[in-house]
Amino acid sequence: MTHETHPLHPVKLTFSSIEKRDLLKAWLLSSLAFAIAFAGLGRGLIIALPLSLVTAGAGILLHELAHKAVAQRFGYHAEFRSFDTMLMISCVLAVLGFVFIAPGAVFFTGPHDARKSGIIALAGPLTNIFLALLFLPLVVLDLPQLIGAIALYAFTINAWLGLFNLVPFMGLDGEKVLAWNPKVFWPSIVFAGALVFARFYFF
Repeated sequence: MTHETHPLHPVKLTFSSIEKRDLLKAWLLSSLAFAIAFAGLGRGLIIALPLSLVTAGAGILLHELAHKAVAQRFGYHAEFRSFDTMLMISCVLAVLGFVFIAPGAVFFTGPHDARKSGIIALAGPLTNIFLALLFLPLVVLDLPQLIGAIALYAFTINAWLGLFNLVPFMGLDGEKVLAWNPKVFWPSIVFAGALVFARFYFF
């Protein structure tokens, strides 16, 4: 059986004013939720928020942009929309000590099949896995305390984001990846799980 081939389109990321606003909200409020969960509402939040903006928030932002870029590569019009209610709930839960981030989703229009949906879905978690691997050498090296702490935080957050989004339920990316190709899904989620395991047992 041969797969039907489709031309790939050049990617030139453009953003509507609504999408820019929604991406900014998702970045800021997701970062705030992680910062609150990490440092609480005290003085530590002043330090934790900038750290969260360039680690957790950036990981979430790049995750969504990866979905958008791959969808555009397939020729779809794709735009991110924030889930404002869930972002506010995330901040409230963070105050209570829980982290659950549902910043929004990239929506794309046009006919698509399981393969395209799966590849678009996989792009997000793979971006987080790549970012975790990017920070991993900085975690294992004997670096100054501040740099090492930032690298460990970035590695941890992105490893968790990669694993969580590959869980195959509730409309998460993993559900679409598994429906498309189990041979791609299982190595991906096992590798993401191994990164999370390594974080808590070796670092």
